[in-house]
Amino acid sequence: MPAIPVAVKHAGKTHQLQLDTDAPATAFKNEVYQVTGVPPDRMKVMIKGGVLKDDTDWRKVAPKPNQTFMVVGAAGELPKPPPKPVVFLEDMDDTELAEALNMPVGLKNLGNTCYMNATVQAMRAIPELQTSLREHSSLTSAMRDLYNAMGKTTEGFPPYMFLQILRQVVPQFNEQSRAGAGPAQQDAEECWTQVVNSLSVLPGVVVPGATSQKKFVEQFMMGEMTTEYVVFLHMFVYCSSLERLRCNEAPEEEPTTLKEKITKVSCNISKETNYMHSGLMGSLDQTIEKHSATLGREAQYTQHSRISRLPSNLMVHMVRFHWRRDINKKAKIMRKVKFPFELDAMEMVTDELKRKLADANGKVKQVEGERAERRKVRRKTKRSGVGICERGGGAGAEDVPMADAREEGKGKGKAEEPAAGELEDEAVLRERESKEFEALIDPELKADIGASVTGLFELCAIVTHKGASADSGHYIGFVKKDAFHPTKSYLEEDNEDCESAPHTVHTMMLRGMIHVAGYQFDDDKVSVVTREKIAALDGGGEAASAYMLLYRQKRL
Repeated sequence: MPAIPVAVKHAGKTHQLQLDTDAPATAFKNEVYQVTGVPPDRMKVMIKGGVLKDDTDWRKVAPKPNQTFMVVGAAGELPKPPPKPVVFLEDMDDTELAEALNMPVGLKNLGNTCYMNATVQAMRAIPELQTSLREHSSLTSAMRDLYNAMGKTTEGFPPYMFLQILRQVVPQFNEQSRAGAGPAQQDAEECWTQVVNSLSVLPGVVVPGATSQKKFVEQFMMGEMTTEYVVFLHMFVYCSSLERLRCNEAPEEEPTTLKEKITKVSCNISKETNYMHSGLMGSLDQTIEKHSATLGREAQYTQHSRISRLPSNLMVHMVRFHWRRDINKKAKIMRKVKFPFELDAMEMVTDELKRKLADANGKVKQVEGERAERRKVRRKTKRSGVGICERGGGAGAEDVPMADAREEGKGKGKAEEPAAGELEDEAVLRERESKEFEALIDPELKADIGASVTGLFELCAIVTHKGASADSGHYIGFVKKDAFHPTKSYLEEDNEDCESAPHTVHTMMLRGMIHVAGYQFDDDKVSVVTREKIAALDGGGEAASAYMLLYRQKRL
């Protein structure tokens, strides 16, 4: 039904309004508030048979054109008009929406360069990288300049200089398509590896008193894998792993132990792989063929690998491409593989590293559970009307009675304790939790700058591949929102949860009115995505499938 003209009578004055019967009754009350100054919670709108309620159905009221409604209630201060006209999100174009949400910018496709664009966007989720880029090589300088330029525009940026230098450093990326239609499509995983290799010249955080200083990649992106043959082989993005190789056909042969640096962990995908965790463990424990010095021939070895150093930024490579001899090219494994938003790497590390991580790992899990419970209590308290908003001391807050000086003196020197049933101040609790957590960190891990001290990670970026083969298709980047908009303190979030807080776009995002988990970078097209959208990137066809997943260490 179209809007109809009605009259509202209050305090001897009559006001003309338009009544939209398709909108809820609360919308009409808000219109009445605009002209009468009577807040909706103190307003009574008289209708036939009673009072207009928030859930009243206009079809039952059946208002007629020019009908007069009587309004009862004491008026307060009239609301001030907004400094700028209100524009709803659904009425904004892409440019206005990007500015309103303070969205990061995309990169223009310069001819099959989606592999590079997606990789560069994913690397923005590594916070230490932003502060470490210096003029130590042509590529690192180009990356620094590219990130700086992207932060100064709201339009898609053409990465001409970065692409030119990347092709100079890695001539492979300058190959032309066999179809003769410009540059050939490249592999985003190979691009990531080459860029990480170029970043290896960046100096790391200086450790006072150390005999030798590590580079940035060694500190924050490299792990170590230890493999015992009982075998393991290749894993992480600059990590360290223990590899043991044992010969199944010659039990008397001594196991071989190898250590190697890794910058990524591989997730092998087989017919039985449904979850990323099983794919990772399958890559760490497998059977391989290797020359046996004892037997003088090829023999089967059991490879057992575990990570002996975890970096704070861990790249997981979904091995979705394999060489098919029948078609003589790389084919894509399209199997659906679920990946976690939070990764606990304790099963993938050596026993020694597991012992070092255990205390801090358990503490983070415990504290996160306790903080979640406290946040629930604070929200319930605010809804009951005695929350942070009322205690915040804003306009309209009541004065606090002054205590008698003699009474104040009695408690001097004693810490104020919360009354029974009340929560202790959150800032005090968090400071105590942080101190307890720091005390539980293993000293050797704490001294190893850039190493994970908890073994717990959160997903912060994904590069997906869309298509059926490595030589074609399209790469898209996804980056977690807090890589561009750092999470606010608990006090700011609690205040913005309050009903009195203005409905800015950012507060709407925090309140869940706009469910933004991250950003999708489809070259220069940038859009917001939900957690459900990201979870759906697990494969199962030619649609966008998670190919590279960047995990960042969780801390308190």
